[in-house]
Amino acid sequence: MNIFRMMAGIYAANCLLVYDDSSKDSFVVDPGGNFDDIVDNIGKLNLNPRFILLTHGHGDHIGAVNELKSKYNIPVICHEDEKKLLADSSINLSHQMPMKDIEIIPDDTFKDGDIIGNDFPIEVIHTPGHTAGSCCFLLENYLITGDTIFRGSIGRTDLPTSNYDEIVESIKNKILVLDDGLRIFPGHGAETTMAFERDNNPYFIEFAKYI
Repeated sequence: MNIFRMMAGIYAANCLLVYDDSSKDSFVVDPGGNFDDIVDNIGKLNLNPRFILLTHGHGDHIGAVNELKSKYNIPVICHEDEKKLLADSSINLSHQMPMKDIEIIPDDTFKDGDIIGNDFPIEVIHTPGHTAGSCCFLLENYLITGDTIFRGSIGRTDLPTSNYDEIVESIKNKILVLDDGLRIFPGHGAETTMAFERDNNPYFIEFAKYI
């Protein structure tokens, strides 16, 4: 399995193309914009997109969702608690961003602990805090975190459906218990590792005191 990372949308969210080397079956994580660039990279890698997976529903992570869904006739999947945010451009903040209003009705939803995907067994880890339905995805030695975790930091909790206490609990109880060898792909910025964050992320260091 491989992950191709590209920056997409007005705030350079990490859009990920996750694919199988042999079959080229793939899925798209958080297509925040730059529809033509995403399609171009799918073509260059000769991929077969199967679904769109959302870590959360903020406007900067969903800018190209509807176009990709239409082009490839593939479903959009998110956590069940993110449906309300996705459906309202004022809550998902696309209305306040320099972009068109975006409202999405997902085709399917998941919950904490679900295993989704056939070629890709993806474990859903519900990590509320940045939004009510924010999730991380664990597959092989990769952890896709959206805006729950960044290299050296964590996601904002001053936005609609955010909650600081919830993100603290999510990281303490669901992230810090994971293996140090995991490679982390956050929603923005550089790739990191669980070992690096455990030793260097000030939030991880602080939260670990209370485990």
